[in-house]
Amino acid sequence: MSYRGTYDGKIFHNPSNKFCIVIVKTADTSIPEQARDKRRYKDHLIRFTAVGYEIPMTDAVELELEGEWVNGKYGMQLQVEQWHEIVPKTKEGVLSYLGSGLIKGIGEKTAEEIVAKFGTGTLDILEKHPERLLEVRGITENKLEDIRTSFAESRMLRDIMTLLAPFKLTPKTALKIYQHFGPACLDLLKKSPFELCQIPGFGFRRVDAIVRKTDNRPRDPMRIRGALHCTLDEAKGKQGHLFLGREELCKAAFKLLNEKIPLPELRVQPEEVERELDAMILGGSVVSMRDNIYHPGAFAQEDETASRIARLLAEERPPMKDISAVIEAVRAEQGLRTSGKQESAVRTAFLYNLSVITGSPGTGKTTVLKIILEVYRRLYPDRKIVLMAPTGRASRRMAESTGFDEASTLHSGLGLVSEEDEANRSRKKDSLDADLVIVDEFSMVDMWLASKFFTALKSGAKIVLVGDPDQLPSVGAGNVFKELIQCGLVPVTVLDEIFRQAKDSFIAHNARLIHDGNTKLYYGNDFQFLPCDNQEDAAAAIIERYCQEIENNGIEHVQILSPFRTEGAASSDHLNAAIREIVNPFRSTEDEIRVGSKTFRIGDRIMQTKNTDKVSNGDLGFIRYMEDTPDGKRIGLEFGEDRSLEYSAEDLVNLDLAYATTIHKAMGSEYDIVLMPVLKAHYIMLYRNLLYTGITRAKKRVVLAGEKSVLFMAIHKNEISKRNTLLGERICLYYRAYAKSAGLTMPEFPEEKLKAAG
Repeated sequence: MSYRGTYDGKIFHNPSNKFCIVIVKTADTSIPEQARDKRRYKDHLIRFTAVGYEIPMTDAVELELEGEWVNGKYGMQLQVEQWHEIVPKTKEGVLSYLGSGLIKGIGEKTAEEIVAKFGTGTLDILEKHPERLLEVRGITENKLEDIRTSFAESRMLRDIMTLLAPFKLTPKTALKIYQHFGPACLDLLKKSPFELCQIPGFGFRRVDAIVRKTDNRPRDPMRIRGALHCTLDEAKGKQGHLFLGREELCKAAFKLLNEKIPLPELRVQPEEVERELDAMILGGSVVSMRDNIYHPGAFAQEDETASRIARLLAEERPPMKDISAVIEAVRAEQGLRTSGKQESAVRTAFLYNLSVITGSPGTGKTTVLKIILEVYRRLYPDRKIVLMAPTGRASRRMAESTGFDEASTLHSGLGLVSEEDEANRSRKKDSLDADLVIVDEFSMVDMWLASKFFTALKSGAKIVLVGDPDQLPSVGAGNVFKELIQCGLVPVTVLDEIFRQAKDSFIAHNARLIHDGNTKLYYGNDFQFLPCDNQEDAAAAIIERYCQEIENNGIEHVQILSPFRTEGAASSDHLNAAIREIVNPFRSTEDEIRVGSKTFRIGDRIMQTKNTDKVSNGDLGFIRYMEDTPDGKRIGLEFGEDRSLEYSAEDLVNLDLAYATTIHKAMGSEYDIVLMPVLKAHYIMLYRNLLYTGITRAKKRVVLAGEKSVLFMAIHKNEISKRNTLLGERICLYYRAYAKSAGLTMPEFPEEKLKAAG
């Protein structure tokens, strides 16, 4: 049903996703009695509450609201599915609309000038001949572009939201669709709504369920293609695969297509799936390589990265200087003792253009990096060195531990935001201007980020990659670090002698035992186990111990890590809520703010969840103040001693509470004390590498709470699922071509690897 009315006031507005709750006044007597405001007004108009996205908050226009009445916690409200502005066809009406601030670039004075020039025909000018606005005094080419873009975009977004009303779109999602498909998106989506499957958040099942309500053609070729795209996307997002084998892809898509089709005669047949896949290959919407099916973007990332790495390995290297004396001088001056493997790692870094250093915690990787950096500075004082890591915490730790001036995240160093937001990079770089690049925690780097990194390197640069391949693989698709190590062409030094924490650290020794699948762990002051039978008991034990540890050591030194985010009392979300009420309870409404489903208070420990120019995904901090200003609420945050930032309310959507977090989210970080549940309820997530990653985040103490039998089973439960990637094989194939043209001798690359690669 639709209702006409005028905006009368704001109850709530979230600037980040444009969700709002507004009061509307109307003379429409069909408004249900239970939805009407019980107060009486002088204008005798009816007031009701409307809930929706980007409803114009101005009384300059009349609104036509379409939606359904929903009776909820706050009474009956109109859930608005779509809305239309009705601009009065008078000079005063047009002037009021233009001056309302709804169109970027037009304020009150500019609105007066435009209406004085074009009168009631102004909206036709805006829609059909916007270039004529240059006739108005004060409107420049740049200002015209702002006006044109804002007006066209608002109209296009409204049209998209109208077309896709059954999907309950937010304006932010409509904007994503517009940016992805461009101006032709309406025509495209009318013909095939399954194209939406290319947009994050529009899974095949969501689109299919809605499309089939109005157009029930289960064997439609576009539906089959949507299922194939969806299957590839799910394999990439959930299993980390860059491709699926043709047979596996067709079987999974066939199952997906028919899971909600009860009548056999309507079900899609296997040959129809095969036929559409062939058409997609011919049309270039997917890539087939030896019957392995990729999205074109994933194929290009893997192929380009393999080519760049192979070229780097095959580049001619200048004769190496004798660095023995310099190494010895650096060791003596810094008081460093090194093992044979550590010295080998240093020499390998200078001998080859690309090398890898691996080892579990405490095996001396930092010592090796200190020596490499100081030797390089003495040999090449005029050359540029860059240190990088996937996360902000890892990059700062790298700078502090090596004594280097600074280190950056890979995202900031390469001018990136995320794969999803690649079109909106904060800045772009042609190449990474560095002669020596050292990247720590490289096991966290996925295929997309690796492709950006290796593409950005300048010719002749020397690259050292550091990491632990036994930790969890990257969150994104691919398994780059392991592929580099296993391809057999990249020089790898494995540090396996424990140095850190004077060899009597149970953390370091137990990490090695877990890595080897050995359950005979050592227990003592720095590695403890609290027996608990269930999630509730484990949560209670962890909360009690957390309060003790923060009282003795400070809240910034203690971190809870959980295998699960949302399921059960010992998940990170539930622990966050429980602990916050103990260590930072409610004081007043002025000291807290609600953003969507999240509530934040002054004093909360928080984690940034998205990269920005000033703070990185995974950075930890505290909320220090909240202030009401003429521009809205401002929130002060402190990320470490020297990084104080001020956020608006809309920026808080990129924060989470961080008294507890998941083990996956803690990758690349280190904490003095780690508390971690190990329970049967989490068993589906408990693998050897997850345990290994969790305990190796701790520098001083690990406290596990749960069932020892589950701990032992998890240690024996080695994750053997292989991520589908051909990066290592492709490096070998490209290297063969480059090595032949460079005249490299055969011993430099393994023939058996090339044969295995075909």
